[in-house]
Amino acid sequence: MEIKSVPIRRVGNRDNLFLECDRELVMMAGLLSVALIFSAQDLKATIFGVLLWFFSVYVLRLMAKSDPKMRFVYLRHRKYQAYYAPYSSPFRENTTLQGNRYL
Repeated sequence: MEIKSVPIRRVGNRDNLFLECDRELVMMAGLLSVALIFSAQDLKATIFGVLLWFFSVYVLRLMAKSDPKMRFVYLRHRKYQAYYAPYSSPFRENTTLQGNRYL
């Protein structure tokens, strides 16, 4: 008997992107830009808010192009940052104080 293969469609596996960026980060950047523009009500603040919006969308697009789930990777990195040892060599000599930290 032959094994039945089920195709996995791309539509069900796409990341949740808006303007080719992470959806929540784009909404937060837009909210900050609009809040800056409407709270200051000045020409300089308007120009700065629009520039902030375009710059943040540009940076978020670069981030999403590299990895669409980069936000989650960064948040997990921040959570475990205190745990990770800052040395990558397996030949490093730990002192007793450093060794007792992980017991």
